Amino acid sequence: MFEEEQEPEFEIFSALLFNSLKAITFMFFISFAMINKPADQGKVDPKAEMMITVTWPDDNTDDMDTYVEDPAGNIVWYNQREAGLMHLERDDRGMFKDVILLDGKEISNPLNQEIVAFRGLEDGEYTVNVVHYIANSSAPLPVTVKVEKLNPTVKIVFYQTLQMKGTGDEETAVRFTLKGQDVLNVTSTPKSLVELTRSSGGKDGGGGGGGPSGPIDAATGQVIPQ
Repeated sequence: MFEEEQEPEFEIFSALLFNSLKAITFMFFISFAMINKPADQGKVDPKAEMMITVTWPDDNTDDMDTYVEDPAGNIVWYNQREAGLMHLERDDRGMFKDVILLDGKEISNPLNQEIVAFRGLEDGEYTVNVVHYIANSSAPLPVTVKVEKLNPTVKIVFYQTLQMKGTGDEETAVRFTLKGQDVLNVTSTPKSLVELTRSSGGKDGGGGGGGPSGPIDAATGQVIPQ
């Protein structure tokens, strides 16, 4: 009688290894298929055509404010966070109540930044002003203003650092005109937006009574004597 021929050991090992790999691959596929896709509910998909970002040194305690006027005369600022198609996304008051809640603990947020987003665009002139609302030092404060047009591609309209001089200082960072997709007439010709907001209601909503005459102190809302 013929003896049954034995299979070489390495062939048995190769077959066992191959079958093990197939089993692992199958288990991995099943596990991956069972992972739930993230729910779209609650998903925020912000739409912005233009964005203005104002930043000053981290951990600085000064309070800076951003004022933006659109072609229709709407002005967005800390007391009017939505105006026309503009929205003040973040009003930063220096280090005042500037904290982040993490695992139930309050952590100081060193970033000083204000952001204004445009949900849509209108043809005409826009004005971007920065106001030194509260200064805690006599030294000039560097404040960087960036204006970006986001669609159809990102374009830097303006990027510059201003030296703010102290409480009540208001500076026109940039004025520009939109005409369709074109940005025209980019200048820094001064225009007070604080005066316009005070004369139309003021910080506490008080009536202007025809509006004050003369320049306005940004910090107090009072007319500056001439």
